[in-house]
Amino acid sequence: MSKKRTLDAFFSPSVKKSRKDEPGEVVRRSNHANYPIAISELPSSISKELSSLPARPGRDVNDQPDLDLVYFEPYVPSYLAKELFEFLRAELPFYRVEYDINRGGYQTHIRTPRYTTVFGLDETARFEEDGSVVDVRSGFKVDDKRYERYPPRPIPKCLDDLRRSTEAATDCRFNFCLVNYYASGTDSISFHSDDEKFLGPDPAIASFSLGARRDFLMKHKPIPPDDQNPHGPQPRQLKLPLASGDMILMRGRTQSNWLHSIPKRTGKNAEDGGRINITFRKAVVKDGTENYYNYNVGTGPVYRWDKTMREMRVSSAKDQLEGKQ
Repeated sequence: MSKKRTLDAFFSPSVKKSRKDEPGEVVRRSNHANYPIAISELPSSISKELSSLPARPGRDVNDQPDLDLVYFEPYVPSYLAKELFEFLRAELPFYRVEYDINRGGYQTHIRTPRYTTVFGLDETARFEEDGSVVDVRSGFKVDDKRYERYPPRPIPKCLDDLRRSTEAATDCRFNFCLVNYYASGTDSISFHSDDEKFLGPDPAIASFSLGARRDFLMKHKPIPPDDQNPHGPQPRQLKLPLASGDMILMRGRTQSNWLHSIPKRTGKNAEDGGRINITFRKAVVKDGTENYYNYNVGTGPVYRWDKTMREMRVSSAKDQLEGKQ
């Protein structure tokens, strides 16, 4: 019987060349059987500053019905946000998920208008030190079809460091990390709310913006007419111009009553250099794990950032094998 691996086994030293700003630094990487590649840890130039975040205290935004936000402008200072953006774009595996849905009796094929990736596990289970998934109550290995179809994978240290900082700053707990990469202003996400039952009541979601400035729109869900006050004031739509390093914590009744979106940019603003959005959240049941991997990983190819071509390109099996080493 083989020895049980320790947690350090996920973070093995790499022979990858050191970064220019840290001569002689050994790059360590997070490894897991369900990662398509090993994922580098943050360089010390970034990681050593996370303990001092947020850069500014958050301000409450709660002047609308059912709205409960904490807005950090910024959470990550601009010079550090630039480094973090470039690092994550280069190191993370991304996907361009496609799926079919039924709309009005017609099958519609959807190609997600952005690149996505996800890591984490709902709170009914946990990762053992050897990377296996076990039930939190019994400690036995989980045998569930929802995990078999889309095998979960732990949050790599480069993102987990930011999760820990976020938890300390917000007093919230998170077990999932979703990452969206908007390659240009033409990538977008339509109005929606993160109000799925698998998040539990009144979920808290911390949303980071890195890279290009993009408008974050919010509008209240339709309010039933009030016969006693038919002409009463209606909640107004919000537009928050998120800069690189900003973070919004959405909590309380926000998700059950408000919608949010990142609209497309056109014309001269379309080629904006790209934006990464990181959201931390907590799934409470297995359906959350299945949903997040289905819509953010799927069954398609892995994409990696090509520094020469300056674009996301499909990663070959050879590249992934080399990236595992």
